[in-house]
Amino acid sequence: MDFKGKVVWITGASSGIGASLAREWAQRGASIILSGRDEARLVETAKVCAQTGGETLILPFDVRDDAALADATAKAIAWKTGVDIAVANAGVSQRSRALKTDMQVYRDIIEIDLTAQIAFSQSLIGHMADRSSGNLLFISSIAGKVGVPMRTAYSAAKFGLAGYADALRAELSINGVEVHTIYPGSVATDVARNALVADGAKRGRSDKVIDEGIPADDAAKTMIDGVAKGEREIIIAQGFEEQMGEARRTPEELMDQTAAMVAGGYMDKMES
Repeated sequence: MDFKGKVVWITGASSGIGASLAREWAQRGASIILSGRDEARLVETAKVCAQTGGETLILPFDVRDDAALADATAKAIAWKTGVDIAVANAGVSQRSRALKTDMQVYRDIIEIDLTAQIAFSQSLIGHMADRSSGNLLFISSIAGKVGVPMRTAYSAAKFGLAGYADALRAELSINGVEVHTIYPGSVATDVARNALVADGAKRGRSDKVIDEGIPADDAAKTMIDGVAKGEREIIIAQGFEEQMGEARRTPEELMDQTAAMVAGGYMDKMES
């Protein structure tokens, strides 16, 4: 898949995996739409993209704000020829025991990591289906394949995101839209530092395993290579984390079967 001239919209693009994806896609000739809450950091990402000739549009908004999402979607579609690739990447992690965690932490993480990412996708699937083309990327986690201690809310959200992506992939298989679910393990970002603890505050410190994890730029290259190859599940991990992800990898045959159900009129029968 050649990304030259493609329009890529990335949420959570101010840092970490999102910023690395933006830089890598810009190097491959794509035009990038950058979204996140921190406009100043989005500007910095845009400057780096521009160094390789990447054209950018900055659309700052909070993914939980439906009105802001609708406005951003209209601007993103109108910018060039539409949105070719959309990356649901915005999110927040967790570091707290379930026995000690406030219920509001569960609500906040599920709203940001699951509900808002679904809303982002829903805002674009009609546009992509009408054009009979497009790629949707959902950044789940190895914790969305295997429940990980101290991340009960995070795992719940990331498992849910993967389930939504799997069902959506089957539905859109008749519309020419591809869905990719990405499962990163430990990637060297600020994800642990920004994680929520039991009372909802930011943790403020990182983990050794995160600090020594896969460099974000390397992870981004592997993700984009996987999209170019048409991979439906892309596992970005090493060591034990990679083993966990591969052990829970969804068989290609099963994804083919669900797509075949749709092609055979399953949804039409359910609606009749």
